[in-house]
Amino acid sequence: MLPRDVISSGPLILRPPVEGDTEGIVKTCGDPVTAWFLPALPSPYAVEDARDYFAMAAAKWEAGGAEFAISENGQYVGSVGVRPPDPWGVAEIGYVVAPWARGKDVASTAARAVTDWVFDHGIRRVELQTAVENVASLRVAYKSGFREEGRRRDAKSMRDGRYVDLVTFARLKGDVVGAAEPYLPFFEDGRLSDGVVRLEPLAAGDAADFHRMVTEPSVAAYSMMPPSTMEDDERRCRYTGYWWVSGQRIELAIRDAASGAFAGHVQLTQVLPALGQAMIGYSLVPDFRGKGFMTRAVNLLVDWAFAHTALHRIVAGTESGNVASHRVLERTGFQREGVHRELFPKADGGRVDDVAWARLRSS
Repeated sequence: MLPRDVISSGPLILRPPVEGDTEGIVKTCGDPVTAWFLPALPSPYAVEDARDYFAMAAAKWEAGGAEFAISENGQYVGSVGVRPPDPWGVAEIGYVVAPWARGKDVASTAARAVTDWVFDHGIRRVELQTAVENVASLRVAYKSGFREEGRRRDAKSMRDGRYVDLVTFARLKGDVVGAAEPYLPFFEDGRLSDGVVRLEPLAAGDAADFHRMVTEPSVAAYSMMPPSTMEDDERRCRYTGYWWVSGQRIELAIRDAASGAFAGHVQLTQVLPALGQAMIGYSLVPDFRGKGFMTRAVNLLVDWAFAHTALHRIVAGTESGNVASHRVLERTGFQREGVHRELFPKADGGRVDDVAWARLRSS
């Protein structure tokens, strides 16, 4: 049984919810973002639903768990709860933040404080799960010291009936928790642009354009990936935020800055922090070729990477016959480093050489 404590963490106070929180709870749970990622909530959310929440919170405390309102300067800014621990001393936490308090580290501060508190009361392991598309919640998990342990495929149904993967995290009592600075920070303004091209995270809305591009014969001819379906590519686009926040890769749409039209794709992948190295890859829609778009896109991404990450080397691999790709790399300051003979398998059963390129931070 967890005690009904009050927890202080910086400017935040965590305490059992009270009737005075009703208005804030209704507004928070009625917010479209909250409603989308918590499909079990009633929608629309009314005062009567908040009363049901208070009853649930009381029952959770009685069952051995905890339910806290998060307040700042006396104002409700969110909630964080702990499910009753199982017989092995394992509990799970969840959280929600009011729209007016987002972007202020409310959830990560509260999650870290509650986890430390339950460790002090005999719980040895705390778990957390979040939808793979819920980038804000993923950031909370990493910032509050949780370690990713895997993914549960199609484990949760969203409000539209679509099933999504859940990313699972955990902290153990005794884990060393330091400052979790992301290896690949997000773009400061959410995008990069030089006025001609614009780079922004590849999103679910880009799936149809992305699929048409990767299945276009002149693009598919140089792809190292197996042929994909529209469903495959939509799933890929929904994963891009998770890949970025977890430091695995960056997947970007290249857009015509003037019209916003989808022009192509550029990525940083195979990120190796121990070496300070990542690989760049790219594809362009045929209608936008010959306009310098890819040269601009590669320069934007590489210059950003050297300015905002610890990367020292960015490498590329191209088929020996892909002259257009060679020219892009030459124009953007990459240098040839060698040839991997017969590295790339082809659909006809043959193999072709890979030309290796690199651009260094000092280049």
